[in-house]
Amino acid sequence: MNKKLTSLLAAGVFSLAAFHANAAEKVTLQLKWVTQAQFAGYYVAKDKGFYEEEGLDVEIKPGGPDIAPAQVIAGGGADVIVDWMPSALATREKGVPLVNIAQPFKTSGMMLTCLKESGVKGPEDFKGKTLGVWFFGNEYPFLSWMSHLKIPTDGGPDGVTVLKQGFNVDPLIQKQAACISTMTYNEYWQVIDAGIKPEDLVTFKYEDQGVATLEDGLYVLEDKLKDEAFKDKMVKFVRASMKGWKFAEENPDEAADIVLENDSTGAQTEKHQKRMMGEVAKLTAGSSGALDEADYKRTVQSLLAGGSDPVISKEPEGAWTHDITDAALK
Repeated sequence: MNKKLTSLLAAGVFSLAAFHANAAEKVTLQLKWVTQAQFAGYYVAKDKGFYEEEGLDVEIKPGGPDIAPAQVIAGGGADVIVDWMPSALATREKGVPLVNIAQPFKTSGMMLTCLKESGVKGPEDFKGKTLGVWFFGNEYPFLSWMSHLKIPTDGGPDGVTVLKQGFNVDPLIQKQAACISTMTYNEYWQVIDAGIKPEDLVTFKYEDQGVATLEDGLYVLEDKLKDEAFKDKMVKFVRASMKGWKFAEENPDEAADIVLENDSTGAQTEKHQKRMMGEVAKLTAGSSGALDEADYKRTVQSLLAGGSDPVISKEPEGAWTHDITDAALK
């Protein structure tokens, strides 16, 4: 074969590859937190080629303590974000029209973890105690729960003192708080790894207390849903993402390994990620990706019941749609 023909063929192959690369529709996903098994479904979908099969080129942007997903999408930095519903609904009421298009997490992993020696045996013992609470939108479920219990959050003997908790478990280890916010799949195990035995702890799962609100869902801006091409792209994205989630549920160790491969910081450990994936699989179990309207209504009612300081002041309108999941699940 002469050199000219060889170079022409090479150019043809290159241009074909470039065409396919250009043909792939770009999607940018902003995560709520750093790369970890909490988001395994998306990393699995990318690693296993599920997005590619749908003709998508997906960029997954990790979050962090200084990253608010709602601000990122409002500023045009993402097409779709992972957020908790309390935060998303509060953000919507403040003028950023987020819409839930899918709900991979069926149940809540949030809980308060307390030192038994603090004397907390039940929620009635919270009064007079210091409780660690995450902010940046994560405080809403806690404030709603305290409202249900009719416990003020401004200190005093009949109220609780709220300690703005960093994204660590130090306040419990250092006994600055009787209880701290933890997730079943993450911070609880950090407490255990710090040397505190499970029998020395008392935990209160929001699910068990009847005040659970929906956590990791997928949200887009309302105006974007008027664009049929964008909606079609989200149908493909949700379908591939849920395929990733179901694979992760069934293959938790492999999913954890994929997450570790994508952790550019090197901060995560194999032991922690595999344990996390096992717990996260319990939260996504039973979800097809479609938002359960009863779960949505429970979340809204919990957020509205905030006494003088509710998380949202009125019933949201247009805050979710089944259009994307209906098409994705066909």
